[in-house]
Order: sequence, then structure tokens, then C-alpha cells
Amino acid sequence: MKAWWVQVDVALRLHFRNRMALFYGYLFPLIFLVAFWVLYRHESVPLLRHIGELLTVSVLGGACFGLPTTLVGERERGVWRRYRLSPLPLWAMLAAAVAARGVLLFSAGALQWGVAVLAGMTAPEHPWALMIAFLAVCFAFIGLGLLIAQLANNVPAVQALGQCVFLPMLIIGGVAVKLASLPEWAQHVSAFFPGRYAVEAIQGAVTGEGFAEIGFPLAALGGMGVAAGLAAAGLFRWDTQQKVEWRRRTLWLVPVLAGWLAVGAWAERAGRALVPPIGVVIEPAAAAPAAPVLPEPPWARITAADIAGLNYQVPPDRGVVAPFAGDQEEPDEYTAQELETVRRALYSWRPAFEGDDIQRVRNLLYVAAVPDSVQLPVERHLPPLVLRYLTDMYPEDKLVRILTYIALHPEEGGVIVNLGDLGLEAAVGDPWTVRERAYFYAIKFVARLTGRPAG
Repeated sequence: MKAWWVQVDVALRLHFRNRMALFYGYLFPLIFLVAFWVLYRHESVPLLRHIGELLTVSVLGGACFGLPTTLVGERERGVWRRYRLSPLPLWAMLAAAVAARGVLLFSAGALQWGVAVLAGMTAPEHPWALMIAFLAVCFAFIGLGLLIAQLANNVPAVQALGQCVFLPMLIIGGVAVKLASLPEWAQHVSAFFPGRYAVEAIQGAVTGEGFAEIGFPLAALGGMGVAAGLAAAGLFRWDTQQKVEWRRRTLWLVPVLAGWLAVGAWAERAGRALVPPIGVVIEPAAAAPAAPVLPEPPWARITAADIAGLNYQVPPDRGVVAPFAGDQEEPDEYTAQELETVRRALYSWRPAFEGDDIQRVRNLLYVAAVPDSVQLPVERHLPPLVLRYLTDMYPEDKLVRILTYIALHPEEGGVIVNLGDLGLEAAVGDPWTVRERAYFYAIKFVARLTGRPAG
């Protein structure tokens, strides 16, 4: 056992001498974290709803680039040829490499988590479930990294094979792009990729129901990790000069592909491949505390102190998030035509007349929020149009109190994420993004109606 621990120590020492492995293991995940923070810094809890993607990228980079880069580099330098003289069996050698990589991935994940907490993220809902999910993700991707190391003859080949795995998982595998934003065919394809289940497992532990929600992803990751690890062991080479014949390579890749296909078929059979379709999503309102039922509507209880107490530090009008055209900004001819189409359609738009006054105003805020979420060229000119419509429909005092109520309760009511019936090609996959933008616009409208500075 002592010899095995020595082997783990040697593996760690060699890793920290490899600059490329350090880049993929530590710097690369932090670059992604900064990019996500820039995109989602205005969320009520920054990065919380994206930590599954961030930690998956961290493990994916360290396991599918860092690990095989280290192993192949050592093999090219003859390190593993010397290991062959060791009394330790091959399985112990590989177990030491896996254990060392697990330590490195855990430290990289802890670093990424710590920086996210400093940026404002809160603690996970289910810490023990998060620990198990992270270990399962590491297990699955380390197996894949071992396989890449045995298939690649040199370090440049590692980079090529790693990109063949990394980029598809980022784009259509549910790692960097929300599944709800992908077309149906891509969602079906993603069901066969481990990246999707990695994100689901971690995110389910952080913001979901913990073990009750992540059973399927854990099983999928475990099966994929075992298949890749067995194939890597079967294709293992001590020396670069050892060649793996085509038939043997194909034979050992069969269980890997079979494992991925089995997981995808299982997901399809269980109806897990597709996420809820984009459209109008009605979510249950947050449970209200027990209190005497009052005859007046909720917005009527909004006071001047509530209005003054809103957080008016919202994104600036000329920024990327929640832009708002000034009085002197004139739209171009095409945008002006779009605005006129929306203006005419609003007066017969059903969501503007459905539900109580609070839900109606929410729906109208979504007319500004949805185009902002997908950054349509018309986005900055829609908020003034919506505000004019609202002031035509409601007395100013009532409108201010309704908007304040919405800003204080952004999670309530239904959410609209598709504005095709208004002539706008705008559809959003993540309803919470739309709620967030509607929250910003509610505050901006209150500021304009009451003469308060905002931004």
C-alpha cells in the first residue's frame, strides 16, 4: 500500500511540472467562470443556476485534456517504460493515476466554487448530493481521459481527440448551451452524451431536489465511466513504440459506444431526452404566508415606503442588459416598422387581458423582456412603447404600485417566453432569464413614473 501512495505522490509531482496540464486544470475553468459571471452578473444570485455547467467544464478540461496530455507526455519521455519495472501491477498504476487526477479535479472544482462564492453565489441546497455528483462526474470523465490517452500517439493527437469530445459536448451536449435553447434533434443527440448528465447531476444537487432528482444522471455517468475505463485498460501501452492494431482498437471501442447508446436509449425510453417545449410556461405562485384574507388586491397594499425601498441599482439604459432607448433615439426604418406592428398587435393581444391586473402587467413587461433576453435589434425601443401602453391602460398611481409589487415578487405568476404572436421572432429557453429582465424593467418603469434616478 505504501508503494501505491508513493506512486500517487509521483503522479502529482509530475503533473505540476506540466504547464499545459495546469492550464487546462486550473486557468481554463476560471476563464469560463469569468465569462459566465459577465453574462449573468445581474441575476439575483450570480452563477447559482449555472454552477453545473461551470463545474462540468472544469472536470471536462482537466480529465479530457489535462490527464491524457500528462500521460502521453510521460509515455513519450519513457516514464511509463520505467514504471513497467515496478512491482506494482498495471491496475494499481492506473488506479494511482486516477486517484491523483481525482485530487487535482477536486482542488480545481474547489477553486472554481470559492471564486463563485466570492462573486455572490450561495451555498448548495444538498451538499452531500453535490459531493457524490461531483465524484460521479470525475469518474466518468477520467475514464474518458484514460481512453483518449491510449488512442493518441502524441500530445498534438491528444488535443485533436480532446476537441472532438469537448466541442460537441459544449455546443449540443448541454454543457455550455441550455438544453431548452436547442432544437429537438439536438436534445435527442445530447441524451447520448455524458456532459448532459454531468450538468444535470451537479445542478440537481445545487438547486434541485438532491438525491431524489439525480439518480438517473448518476447511473448514466457510472455506466459510461466503467465502459471507458475498461476500454482504456484493454488498449493500454507502456511505450510510444507499441502500436495498437486497428482490429483491437475497434474491438475495445465497442463497449464504450454501446454504453453511450444504451444510456441514450434509456433516456429516450424514459421520456427524458426532451426538456419542456418553449412557449408559455405557467408556474405555480410562491406559497403565501398564512394571513387573513383581505378583500383588496395585493398591489393595493404597496406603500410609499415599498416604492422608495426598491433597489434602483439596475443595469444602465445604454448597456447590454435591459436597454432603454432615450427620447432622442430614433429607430431605423425597419425597426420602426417592427415597432408599429407590435403597437397595433398589443391592443388585441390576449395575454394583455388575461388574469388579474398584476398578471396582465407582467405579460406586458415580457414584451420588453423576451427580445432583450435574445438581443433582438428592436430590444431597446420596445420598453418605451410598453410603458406608453401601460400608462394609457392604468392610472399612474395604480400602475406604480402594480410595478412595485412585481419587482418585489419577481418569482410569482406565469411567464411568457415566445412572442411569435406579436410578429417578433423571439423565443427564450430559460424562463428565469425572462423573469430577471422583467424585474429590471419594472424598476425602470417605476423610476420614470416617479422621477427617481435608476442605474
